[in-house]
Amino acid sequence: MRILIADDHRLIVEGVKLKLAELGPDTEFAEAMDVDELRRLIHGDEADSFDLALVDLAMPGGHGTAHLAEIIETLPRLRVIVLSGSEEPTLMKELLGMGAHGFIPKAYSPEVMLSAVRLVLSGGTYVPPMMLEENHVATQAPSSFGGTLAEASRSLEERLRKLLTERQIDVLRLLSQGKPNKLIARDLGISEGTVKIHLAAIFRALNVRNRVEAVVASRRISGI
Repeated sequence: MRILIADDHRLIVEGVKLKLAELGPDTEFAEAMDVDELRRLIHGDEADSFDLALVDLAMPGGHGTAHLAEIIETLPRLRVIVLSGSEEPTLMKELLGMGAHGFIPKAYSPEVMLSAVRLVLSGGTYVPPMMLEENHVATQAPSSFGGTLAEASRSLEERLRKLLTERQIDVLRLLSQGKPNKLIARDLGISEGTVKIHLAAIFRALNVRNRVEAVVASRRISGI
């Protein structure tokens, strides 16, 4: 497997390589520290050998999202994940609408990044859980997937209510904000044991295996 990492921060590049090496011993990496290097790689003789690209938005020599659009247009079969210091849902929607297969904020943990990468490599699309937060989806920004974010949120909750109890939806909402069981228990005034019971029920109802898959599955239910 060959993975292209485009980021101008050496520490981030090395950290991403270290974690993604867990994908398997045959994992190889190519690096681009600026947009010129990125262009040489995606237009080079070995461009078709890449299985995945993780691309920073704020690259030296870049102009907005133009370099991302160029990658998607040049290598349409390549799985592309955006790395960004931004956590703005409207930006996430825009980039996914362009054809990116995932968006990973740099504040996320290496474990979440690895889970997201595995999801994308398996054919899925990774969207950060924060897109389900009420304070984001309540905005009326137009969605590139049709309708507004608020409408998407209402659709999501209506469909989730057919599968989950009110308390389980509360747990899922806090889970989507990246909160651990201890904080979920504190916010809802229940024990950690009860949180685990609710999570097990959520996993069964959504037919998923872990926390990341639960959030992704709940997003898919809404059709966005």
